[in-house]
Amino acid sequence: MRRFALSLDTSMESIIKRVAVYCGSSSGHDPRFTEDAVALGSLLVERGLELIYGGGRVGLMGAVADAVLAGGGQAHGVITVDLLNAEVGHEGLTRLEVVDTMHTRKARMGELADGFLALPGGFGTWEELTEMLTWTQLGLQRKPIALCNTNGFWDPLIEQTRMAVSSGFVKAQHGELLRVGASPAAALDALMSAVPLPTPKWAGRS
Repeated sequence: MRRFALSLDTSMESIIKRVAVYCGSSSGHDPRFTEDAVALGSLLVERGLELIYGGGRVGLMGAVADAVLAGGGQAHGVITVDLLNAEVGHEGLTRLEVVDTMHTRKARMGELADGFLALPGGFGTWEELTEMLTWTQLGLQRKPIALCNTNGFWDPLIEQTRMAVSSGFVKAQHGELLRVGASPAAALDALMSAVPLPTPKWAGRS
């Protein structure tokens, strides 16, 4: 497996240029979900950051990409052949990569991005987020991860993380890997100010 490594710094400001956004292919029932997706897209443009995402044109995925494009920013999508053929691919992106499998899609997004930010979403969003957390815990990558906790959407996951730490399944320092912001701006600030944790999970690894 390819190792994703970054040199340590006191801030990620000079390192993060491309942000992978994980989010739902549906919009959800709360209009604040879409509002925050649009706001995040606009913020990425304002801060000169390129969007890396799953390449869809629907749901929160489409909302964040459309906001980036409307602001004149760069939006790079990675989508599978099957999803493209299902007519959910965004045809107006700066670049759209088409890959064979979901595994390749996730790995490619991980390779392209300098940091990861999750908006609300379902199983796919959860999987992408927790996989990046696991890769960081194992020392396979050291790029920062943040949540946009719109209307408390991620509160159960945050509490479950605390439970995993207190129950001895996750080390305390790894429980701090997940940065949280209540708004798109706060989440992006948390991502940009993060310092990658150099300590791997497994004893004896450097």
